[in-house]
Amino acid sequence: MSVAFRRESDEEHLEPKFERPIAPGPNLVTPRGLALIGAKVLELEAAVAGASAEDRDAVLRELRYWHTRQTTAEEVAAPAEGEVGIGSRVTYRLNGVERSVEIVGGDEADPAAGKIGYQAPLARALIGAEVGERVDFAGKDEAIEVIAVAVTDVA
Repeated sequence: MSVAFRRESDEEHLEPKFERPIAPGPNLVTPRGLALIGAKVLELEAAVAGASAEDRDAVLRELRYWHTRQTTAEEVAAPAEGEVGIGSRVTYRLNGVERSVEIVGGDEADPAAGKIGYQAPLARALIGAEVGERVDFAGKDEAIEVIAVAVTDVA
């Protein structure tokens, strides 16, 4: 029989399901970030019991990701007063425009809400800076001026 007339199963054409990728490097989190990860694990553990057969694999895959993030989490201490670090809200001036961001762990990042992960280029440029200091960014010397720093996430 010709291959053209052979019936193949629908399963043959489905995309393979891969695990969610884990960001390289340490999993640094704020106390709030650690609590959010814990809440997500509890939510997914409850969802496994109620998941339908076709959804169960996806829920279990998501649960494995969050379990890994929970077990590898390294809670960071609050930064020193006036110094930018993970758990800081930073007001800075870039290209004459004043902006504020909060530096958080990777899983807690939400750029639309003004929360950037510590791995982001802007966060890496700001971490360790103090009020009044100018830091290099995007290949430009002293491109960012740090205006204010406040600790936002205290244990």
